[in-house]
Amino acid sequence: MQKAIGIFDSGIGGLTVLKELIAALPREHTIYLGDTARVPYGIRSAETVTRYSFENTRFLLAQEIKMLVVACNTASAISLDAVKHEFPLPVIGVLEPGARAAAAATGNKKVGIIGTEATIASGAYERAVKKIDPAIDVFSMACPLFVPLVEEGWFDNDVAELVANRYLAPLKARGIDTLVLGCTHYPILKGVISRVLGSGIRLIDSATETAKEVSEVLDKLKWKRTDGGTAVRKFFVTDTPARFEKIGTLFLGEGSLKAEQVRVGGV
Repeated sequence: MQKAIGIFDSGIGGLTVLKELIAALPREHTIYLGDTARVPYGIRSAETVTRYSFENTRFLLAQEIKMLVVACNTASAISLDAVKHEFPLPVIGVLEPGARAAAAATGNKKVGIIGTEATIASGAYERAVKKIDPAIDVFSMACPLFVPLVEEGWFDNDVAELVANRYLAPLKARGIDTLVLGCTHYPILKGVISRVLGSGIRLIDSATETAKEVSEVLDKLKWKRTDGGTAVRKFFVTDTPARFEKIGTLFLGEGSLKAEQVRVGGV
């Protein structure tokens, strides 16, 4: 099938998922929607996150996508089931692939989860990991300052290290051997997180696992793109594109990125 894969996130962070999708499926067309006018989702109510998710999905469906990737941990934790129930297309979130990878990686059965306030409060990661292996102890920590640090471009400085130390020290003290980066912004902070935790703790980035799952579903459905030509990449945002374009190039590692501002729902 020659239609595009649709991806939405509350802002820029989902570009880490898009980057892995492009690496795994370079021939697929992609359409990315960053809801930058309403970011962050992590401090919103469950009702509001679900409404935003429905509005984002309707926008992408109007672009005639063949599959939807909810590249936002908060939306995956809170509204994924509702989106799957409401809309008639394959929908993949980032939470379950990350949980499966963590359960497979841990040796001492102690897994840490970091994410936004809404993701952590939902308990969705803990339920997903324990569903796979009830013997695993899961320790969670909300890290709300990580998102603004990334979006400010402060990926690897003294401020980022101080904040990371404050958030991660309790998890390190619990003896975890695996940490799930439960927000799509957090892989940008891998360097500082790794330094704070030390080499003995494995970091799980669900973006890679999500890309694998997308590829497997497309194979199963026989929906992978078969025609020739260069893959088309479209970017839409709900607020002024300039900031998204500037920081987005760092996320994707590409020379330039152009986004179009659009109206979604009540934005």
